[in-house]
Amino acid sequence: MIVKRFASLFSLFLLVSVVSAETSLSNEQKTALFNQANESFKKANAAAVESERIKLYEETILRYEKIVNDGRVRNAKLYYNLANAYLLKGNLGKAILNYRRAEKLDSTDANLQKNLAFARSRRIDKVEVKAEKRVLQTLFFWHYDFSLKTRFMLACIFFAICCISLTATVWFGRLPLAKTLTIICAILLVCFATSVILETNEKAHKIGGVITVAEVVARQGDGQNYPPSFKEPLHEGTEFDLLEHRPGWLHIKLSDGADAWIPENTAEII
Repeated sequence: MIVKRFASLFSLFLLVSVVSAETSLSNEQKTALFNQANESFKKANAAAVESERIKLYEETILRYEKIVNDGRVRNAKLYYNLANAYLLKGNLGKAILNYRRAEKLDSTDANLQKNLAFARSRRIDKVEVKAEKRVLQTLFFWHYDFSLKTRFMLACIFFAICCISLTATVWFGRLPLAKTLTIICAILLVCFATSVILETNEKAHKIGGVITVAEVVARQGDGQNYPPSFKEPLHEGTEFDLLEHRPGWLHIKLSDGADAWIPENTAEII
């Protein structure tokens, strides 16, 4: 009995190993797929016939996604390239989704921010940001305008200056310049350090998503029998924060604070 059970477990282990081996890619395969995707992307950009161009973009997307899914690669540049292919193919929802995934890994890329802003400008839904948040964005501009990496580096710089100023005060006595410099740098240190902590905590708990179908009727509950939440359906590219996930349904919140339920298969999580 024990031998049979061991044999069954060993067979299961072999099956899992085989499946894992089949679904994973070697570094050589990943490199080859990446080069092939880049080549088909270039050909698509140069194609004169629209049908041929779309076909080449689809080939590009399949290769990039194979690297992501089978190769288990999570790379900002890869997501950026994938988003560009989706954008040029005309799939706005998937483009914004992958731009956001790239941004999550590297928010300092200027080209990424430019393309993401362009993709957002082409959305049908114009969901305004809440007035309270616009005020906060104005008052605490450093928190919203500077990247997380920049704010962290500035916090480290101001901390170092504070340490140097305090050391100078101990060695040379209370110098007015050193005291003023210490106070200013301490205030800036608190501002940037608090900003870094708040965003890090927010990223750890906040889950975002993007609608990826042409349009979807958002409802007041998790079922088709509930009345619509809005007069018009939501369209691809609209971004949201995930509030709750139930079987087959997502409870979402838009940037203006409105919440609704949409079918799970109409959107993807970032």
